[in-house]
Amino acid sequence: MAAEATCSSGAGSTTSVAAAARKSNITSFQKRGPKAGGTESSGPRLVSIAGTRPSVRNGQLLVSTGLPALDQLLGGGLAVGTVLLIEEDKYNIYSSVLFKYFLAEGLINGHVLLVASAKEDPADILQELPAPLLDDNYRKELDAEAHDHQTTESNTKMKIAWRYQLLPKMEVGPVSSSRFGHYYDLSKRMPQELLEASKCHGFFLPQKISSTLKVEPYSLTHGYTKLLQFIQNIIYKEGFDGSNPQNKQKNILRIGIQNLGSPLWGDDICCTENCNNSHSLTKFLYVLRGLLRTSLSACIITMPTHLIQNKAIISRVTNLSDTMVGLESFIGSERETNPLYKDYHGLIHIRQIPRLNNLICDESDVKDLAFKLKRKLFTIERLHLPPDLSDTVSRSSKQDLAESAKLLGPGCGTMAGGKKHLDF
Repeated sequence: MAAEATCSSGAGSTTSVAAAARKSNITSFQKRGPKAGGTESSGPRLVSIAGTRPSVRNGQLLVSTGLPALDQLLGGGLAVGTVLLIEEDKYNIYSSVLFKYFLAEGLINGHVLLVASAKEDPADILQELPAPLLDDNYRKELDAEAHDHQTTESNTKMKIAWRYQLLPKMEVGPVSSSRFGHYYDLSKRMPQELLEASKCHGFFLPQKISSTLKVEPYSLTHGYTKLLQFIQNIIYKEGFDGSNPQNKQKNILRIGIQNLGSPLWGDDICCTENCNNSHSLTKFLYVLRGLLRTSLSACIITMPTHLIQNKAIISRVTNLSDTMVGLESFIGSERETNPLYKDYHGLIHIRQIPRLNNLICDESDVKDLAFKLKRKLFTIERLHLPPDLSDTVSRSSKQDLAESAKLLGPGCGTMAGGKKHLDF
C-alpha cells in the first residue's frame, strides 16, 4: 500500500499561522492592458506564489529553506528549480533537522510536499515536523534564552579581536509570520490541523519495490527508477510543469529525499570502492535536475557522503548539485573536547552556491561557520576564536588552540596562521 498521504487543501481549517503567511501574495505591480474603444481594460494583477520572493540579484524565484540564517548564506533563499544537497553528519542528527525545517516551511506556506525515504515512513516524518515560532505566541518562552545570548555576547564583545566586530551578524531571533522564512520550535510538533489541511505525497521505498528484484549493472537501480517516475507523475499530473493550461499550478512543489545513496536505496557506492552501479546515482541526479528546471519545484536531498568509498563519485555528485552544504558534527571526534569548539556542536560548510544559467557554481567566501542545536532552535553562528590573552585559556593549551585553528581554512584559519599562538 503506498504511503501517499493526500489531504484536502481547505484553507478554512488552517490556523492564523498559515493565514498570515499567505496574505502578502499580491505585488504592487499591475500590468496595464491596451485601450479598446476608448475604455482602458487593465490586465490581471501579477499574483506571486505564497512563500516565494524574487532574488534581488537576478530575479530568480526563491523559497526559504526554513532556516533564515541558511537563506542568508545562500544569497536570499533556495532558487526554484534547483537542488540543495546536504552532506549528512556522521550520526545523521543535525541533517535531519534541516530536512524537517524545509518541509515545515513548505507546509506553513501551503506548498505541496513530496517526501521520499527508504528508512522512515513519510507519514511519520511529517508527524515530527517542528511547530512554527511566532513573536506573539512564543516570545515569552524565549526571553530566557535571548537574555542569556545577549549577556554572553556583551561579555565577549570586548574580548574578541576588533576584526570580528566588523563582520555581519547572523539572524538568530524569531520573526513574525509575514516575513520571508520562519523560525520553528524544535521542542513542539506541528499542529495537527495544519497537517490535515496540507497536501503531501509520500514515497516509501520498501512499499514500492520487491526485495527479490534483480538489478542490471550500469543502469539505474530500481529504487531510483521508481522514485523518478513518482516525481514525474506528480509534476505532470498536478501541473507544476505548466504543460497543461487547464491544470496549471500556481504553487510550489517541495521535494525532500532522505538518505539518498545509502544501501537502503539499493545502491552499493557506500559498500565498495569499485561498485557495479557507480553511475546510477549521478544518472538519477541528472534526470532529476531536468525535471526541476522545467517545473515550479525545489528539492532538498540528504546524502551520507562520508560513507561513499569512491571520492570520484562525490566530485560528480557535487557537480550535479546546484547548492551543497556540509555538516561536520563534533560528536565522537577530538573536537568535542577541544576548548576551541566548546560553545558549538559542529561546523557547517557552504560547499557551493548556484550560479544559474552558467556552467559553474560559486564557492562561498564565508568559511568560519559553526552551528549550535539549542533546546528550541538550530542556530548558525560565526566561529569566534578564543582571545590569546583570555584568562580562561591556559598557557599550556594555547599551542593546541593555534594548531586547531589552522584546520579551519580561510576565514578564521588565515587569521590564526601565524607561527606563535593566535596571530591577531
